[in-house]
Amino acid sequence: MQILKVEGSIVCSSRHEGFGYTNLRLVSDIEGKLQVATDTIGVENGNWVFVVSGSAARYAAGNFDILTDLTIGGIMDKWSEQDMLIETN
Repeated sequence: MQILKVEGSIVCSSRHEGFGYTNLRLVSDIEGKLQVATDTIGVENGNWVFVVSGSAARYAAGNFDILTDLTIGGIMDKWSEQDMLIETN
């Protein structure tokens, strides 16, 4: 699992049927590396979240048929970029 920040939403007018109707969010780490994660819980821009990766991400999405390798598992209630800097040092 990783802690990432939600940067925005991704809108796709066409997508593979294996993604279903899941919401897609753009997330970044402290260094600014961007990734796309499925969102089954309804996060907002600026939220710090933890993500589940690999095959566990499909379970976290609530449907093993969804094609994902990164799913948002929860919103961090008390977390800031400063907390992230302390953790990495």
